[in-house]
Amino acid sequence: MILERTNNEILIRLPANIDLVELQNMLDFLDYKEQTSSSKAKQIDIEKLAKTVNKKMWTNFKSKRNIG
Repeated sequence: MILERTNNEILIRLPANIDLVELQNMLDFLDYKEQTSSSKAKQIDIEKLAKTVNKKMWTNFKSKRNIG
């Protein structure tokens, strides 16, 4: 593995035999860290939002499939 820093980015060179699924998971995590790095949200607010979104999605799912 080779790690290189340029003026505005960090380059990582890996051998071709790296598991691409694991690499994608790592990149997704790094993307998440980058996207949330300047967030002022508190964990309790995130949990409330997630609960609301999950409830709404489940309601929509049941409605579309005529589930009681």
